[in-house]
Amino acid sequence: MRPAILPASLLALVVASSCSSPSSTANEVGATISADSTVATAPQAPANSPLQIVAAFREPQIVGVAVLPDGRVFGDFPRWDNNPINPVAEIGANGSVKPYSDANWCTWNETVRNEPQKHWICPQSVYADKTGMLWVLDPASPNIKGTVVGGPKLVEIDPKTNKVTRNISFSESVAARKSYLNDVRVDTEHNYAYITESGIGALVVVDLKSSKARKLLEKHPSMLGDTTLNIKADGHEMIDPTGKKARFNADGIALSQDFQYLYWKPLTSYKLYRIKTEALRNATLTDAQLGQQIEDLGKVPACDGMEIDAQNNLYMTAFENHSIVRRTPAGKIEPVVQDPRLEWPDTFAFGPNGMLYITNSAIHKTATWNKGIGRQDQPYHIFKMRMAQ
Repeated sequence: MRPAILPASLLALVVASSCSSPSSTANEVGATISADSTVATAPQAPANSPLQIVAAFREPQIVGVAVLPDGRVFGDFPRWDNNPINPVAEIGANGSVKPYSDANWCTWNETVRNEPQKHWICPQSVYADKTGMLWVLDPASPNIKGTVVGGPKLVEIDPKTNKVTRNISFSESVAARKSYLNDVRVDTEHNYAYITESGIGALVVVDLKSSKARKLLEKHPSMLGDTTLNIKADGHEMIDPTGKKARFNADGIALSQDFQYLYWKPLTSYKLYRIKTEALRNATLTDAQLGQQIEDLGKVPACDGMEIDAQNNLYMTAFENHSIVRRTPAGKIEPVVQDPRLEWPDTFAFGPNGMLYITNSAIHKTATWNKGIGRQDQPYHIFKMRMAQ
């Protein structure tokens, strides 16, 4: 089945945004919508939509998704304004949620405050690498109000045993108290991990052989959100409780199939950038020298999540018009699907049998961006759609 294609006239440069904003929600999957929420009519699926529902969660808010080669699905539910019981979970075929890697890792309360490296504090990203290993990125910043000392980490789990095989802790020189580690990609050929840091605006490069991490290009223009933009969703301008317009720094990230290029973009920006990973791995290069190697790839939608397929098409979530688009290797922006249920399409994962998985996190309808009143009108979802082979 081929994905539904939007008419080119509907594209006109769609605009989108990030997976790094808190929401006021309840604590458990299956919880009803909060009493202070304004419930509207939930968006309905178009008759020809290729999106299939994998799982639906009334609460808490899902952000990330990862899919293994065998089809196992994982999600993460960050501790923003709520306290999910299973912040990292394996999602069953019936939409059930199982704590991952176990209930102890999912526990974060006063009884375990002295061991922040052994528990999910505010996991932001789950990612399956090309070898089938699962990675969890934990910025350890509940409600995005500052990191827990000793908490920021990148954790590798072997899904065959469901055991942690690597746990890399980040010092404050890499993950400062105001940082928010956002998304990760793993280069299994050179044994490196690349991470966007959206709190301050930077990249973090991790040598997985030595577990040493370096923060690069901090506050470089390519890392910072554009302060002149008025990001909207559903025609609603994003304004926080203090009256400030939404501004999100480096967020979406993708790694080319041959591991030669890293792509990223600030969320509130229409610019896409890339750099050769060889440069990022060269510890002798200064930020100034790295900056000279950054390529500005021109105008694209403001977007949250990004992913690259086997043909090196770059997929982007475009939330202002409930869409997914892709950028071809030649630089052409093509529509992929539009569906009103894609309320803030957030994160991608490719699975077996040509399936593309997508979460919708409805960030723009959470209380943070609606004067304290949650306006979610449908469950959060994991969708999937079959891509042309």
